[in-house]
Amino acid sequence: MSQSFYIRNLSKRLIERFEPFIDMTDEPGLSEKKRKEKFLSRAVAALAVKRETGYADREAALSVIDGRDDWGIDAIAVELSASAQGGRPHITLAQAKWSENATAGFGQSEVDRLFRGLDYLMNLEFTRFNKRIEQHTETLEKALDSGSPKITLLLALVTDTELHPDIRALLDSEVKKRNWAEEMIEWRLIDLRGLYQEILGDHADRKIDLEAWVEGVGREEIPFTAYYGTLSAAEVAEWYETHDRHLFARNIRDSLDTDVNDKIRATLLHEPQNFWYFSNGITLLCDRIRKKGKGAFSPGAGAGFVLEGASVVNGAQTVSAMYRAMQRNSATAQHGRVLVKIISLENCPEGFGDQVTLNTNTQNPIEERDWKSRDPIQAGLRDDFALSLGRTYVVKRGETEPAPDSGCTMTEAAEALAATHRNPELAAKAKRDISLLWEKGNYQEIFGRTINTAPSAQEVWRRVQLVRAVKAALAEQSDNLFGRAASAASNGDLLISHVVFQNLDTDGLDNEHTDWKAQLAKVPELVERTLGWLVTTIDTSYGPTSQMLTSMRTTERVRLVSRRVLESMRSGETAPDNADYRVEERTQGRPARSTSAVSLIVKAGRIPADTSLEFRPVTRPDRLGLAAWLTENPDRARATWQANASKPLRWAADGQSYAPSTLVRKIRKEAMGNNQQVQGTLYWHIPGKGSLVDLAAELRAEDELNAGA
Repeated sequence: MSQSFYIRNLSKRLIERFEPFIDMTDEPGLSEKKRKEKFLSRAVAALAVKRETGYADREAALSVIDGRDDWGIDAIAVELSASAQGGRPHITLAQAKWSENATAGFGQSEVDRLFRGLDYLMNLEFTRFNKRIEQHTETLEKALDSGSPKITLLLALVTDTELHPDIRALLDSEVKKRNWAEEMIEWRLIDLRGLYQEILGDHADRKIDLEAWVEGVGREEIPFTAYYGTLSAAEVAEWYETHDRHLFARNIRDSLDTDVNDKIRATLLHEPQNFWYFSNGITLLCDRIRKKGKGAFSPGAGAGFVLEGASVVNGAQTVSAMYRAMQRNSATAQHGRVLVKIISLENCPEGFGDQVTLNTNTQNPIEERDWKSRDPIQAGLRDDFALSLGRTYVVKRGETEPAPDSGCTMTEAAEALAATHRNPELAAKAKRDISLLWEKGNYQEIFGRTINTAPSAQEVWRRVQLVRAVKAALAEQSDNLFGRAASAASNGDLLISHVVFQNLDTDGLDNEHTDWKAQLAKVPELVERTLGWLVTTIDTSYGPTSQMLTSMRTTERVRLVSRRVLESMRSGETAPDNADYRVEERTQGRPARSTSAVSLIVKAGRIPADTSLEFRPVTRPDRLGLAAWLTENPDRARATWQANASKPLRWAADGQSYAPSTLVRKIRKEAMGNNQQVQGTLYWHIPGKGSLVDLAAELRAEDELNAGA
């Protein structure tokens, strides 16, 4: 069929599926042709998200943030459920381009903008984006706070040609820069073929047929037909490459990115000959099994099958890890083999397939943590907590966790011991993946090698209290922070705990008569100083656009940063106050930035009269407390500019004129009951140009340039 056939049908289905849901109110002046092109581009973004996540059409459409200040990110989807299932949260960021003749391109400028937008998101600089991002900020923060989310960059391009090799290389290079510590970010292309396949039918109900060559095959016939044997890694990877997520249509969940997934991939890449022995294998259901090839079935021999209506219902992690390993090094990974169980539903009673799916996915795997719960050290700590402190120390998963004042879990203890250890690398490992602490070397470093070298309950409990106090202080202080400082506060709790602990008197940590409360009282002030030095140190060491998240999770960076921050803390110098990342309006010292910013802008005539401005929440409390109130009346988030240095904003909600800070205080008080003094110029933005603070900064830079000329 001609290319125009596919384009025409794709366009028709996109309109049918997404026109009721995609918001186009931000583009009122477009011609009918341009409006259709813009809609179709947004619909492609929604379809890409639907393909990646399995969302319903409406939910996928709500993921779209395309418009001014989208920074190359047309849609955002955050799946936190993976974290609840033991995996990593998954963030999907889609960039979409529509083309009537299937020539949608993606060049260097698009790559640069996309990765700049990614960096803004990772540093929690949400005010860089248009107001449509506000519906995603809460889940984005939770995913990024997890320390190790999986981020997928989807390029959804209506094209029938390959990306230019130079652009592929550039994408790989930008991903590699951000993945030098671990594989957190990936990019994938969905072209015309992939988009058309997706639009053909419902994502979750797609029927696929697989061809399989099974070695050492065996058969079960009573009560239902099933085959078992061994598959090659190359064949399984080819299934995934061809069918992607449709391979898991019947599964309870798709492939999760977990530490288990990483270990599966590592085994294939480094010791593929052992993969069959280490893996639990995969289970497939299919509507019908047909023998492929001539000859009768012979147990123990190799046999070919056609699996009609097939789906992997257990082992999704294994399948995706095999695919990733084959991508990384096919010469090695292809030698991997995996055990497979194939069950035909042809003569099974109704619901049997669901029973198989449920039971193969709900048998709780034994984790390394479970083995450590049997360690005599943990039993000793449990008894010591009870006898010495009158508190509870929970060692097994599934047990009821104690109230905060009543004790802690083994996992919280491990985190606290890692964070306050003399070796800062343990804090980085705990932040990246708490399960790393159960590995033999790390475990022995924090809990000791024997009962005689293990920490006492008193010491463990005080370290837990310290980390809790640091987290509480950070939560309170971060209420007024945004951008890089907010990201440092959010992700730096364990590294900051390490620094704070080194600045306390801990000689009597194990002595019950030590006044530990007096030491904990110092925590808020130490946290504020540490946070100031932390942001400055990272900016100086790795640049003001570096990812805070990376600097908290990688052993190399944490080792350097912790040393420099400790040196600064002990130098006696006044710590930086992160003033550029605080919303409080300063009334002492140099003039308040809101006043000087407005004066500069008005004097320079930088903003034409009647220009529309948009209110954007700056801090986490703002985003949580203002969202519903602003949605209730959209005029509350709009104002127009007047060339008046004292009251330049005419608020759309009441038609009155205000100074930026006065209006923001009014908004926060009415919506949240908060009358705090704030820099209002941080909150008001001109779409496509930046905040009033940004515009004032540009004017100051121009003045400095002219003065030096």
